[in-house]
Amino acid sequence: MRDRLHLSLPAELIGRINDIAERKRVTRSAIVEAAVESFLSPDHADMQEAALTRRLDRLSRQVARLERDQRITTETLALFVRFWLTTTPPIAPEQQAAAQAKGRERFDGFVEALGKRVQKGRWFAEEVAGDAPQSGEGE
Repeated sequence: MRDRLHLSLPAELIGRINDIAERKRVTRSAIVEAAVESFLSPDHADMQEAALTRRLDRLSRQVARLERDQRITTETLALFVRFWLTTTPPIAPEQQAAAQAKGRERFDGFVEALGKRVQKGRWFAEEVAGDAPQSGEGE
């Protein structure tokens, strides 16, 4: 349903409306309606700001996850090094070659196991984060 609205505009503005209506071959009402609709709807800058805010929020969440994963990685490495240093006895010189061969064998097994986990999409940080107590639990 349409309703009629009478308004007064400056003569210069009416002239511009007439020119555009003539050039685009549309009615003056259509031009005024489009202009009012544009004025009443959120403008492009508001829409861009909202999109930018959503993107920044998503990036903030991603950075927070990266920070958490980095902390887990650092703590895992530190605990492993501490454990290894406190439990590994020194090796006699005559056993060095055999120990190095065993170390290479174990490292190859480690790399193979890591490759399988990565292919399956299993991540240690997610396992640890899933097992960790939530805020307030177990503290």
